[in-house]
Amino acid sequence: MEHTPAAAAPVIGIVGRSGSGKTTLLEYLVGQLAAAGRKVNVIKHSHHDLELEPPGKDSARLRRAGAAEVMVASPYRYAIVHELRGAAEPGLDEQLARLAPADLTLVEGFKSFPIDKLEIHRGVGDKGPLYPHDEHIVAVASTLPRPAGLAPHIDWLDLDDRDVILAWLLKRMAGMPPPASSSP
Repeated sequence: MEHTPAAAAPVIGIVGRSGSGKTTLLEYLVGQLAAAGRKVNVIKHSHHDLELEPPGKDSARLRRAGAAEVMVASPYRYAIVHELRGAAEPGLDEQLARLAPADLTLVEGFKSFPIDKLEIHRGVGDKGPLYPHDEHIVAVASTLPRPAGLAPHIDWLDLDDRDVILAWLLKRMAGMPPPASSSP
């Protein structure tokens, strides 16, 4: 199977309030797409510091000693830890450019970037939906019924029917142009 470069592959953001089920849905979608032979990349944004290795390991010691990047490699996987050391956090475009070629890149987080997004919205005990305030949300997966007056460009999907969400995603992948350069 031929793969599109990551920067030109379709990119879909998965957004929602904390605890809405973004990672659970992503896990299902990635699993189904991978099982069907699709190569899927995921970018997970975090507002917290990342500890990817135990503090006493050689790689952590070398990073703390001042290495700009440390690659840990094994026969099973590799990881590159890049220290920002006070530099600005790279934007989504820069992160996408670092990824290997794929058929699709799913992004959890980076809510403010102008990419097409699927919002997970449960409507129970949260601060309200994001879609009324974000023109880049093109679909909402929810346990609630479609609200009256919803913008016609927003697809409303049943969060409890993950196969419908997968079908929506496959349809989007087939008809999506590569992402334009975006800024926050």
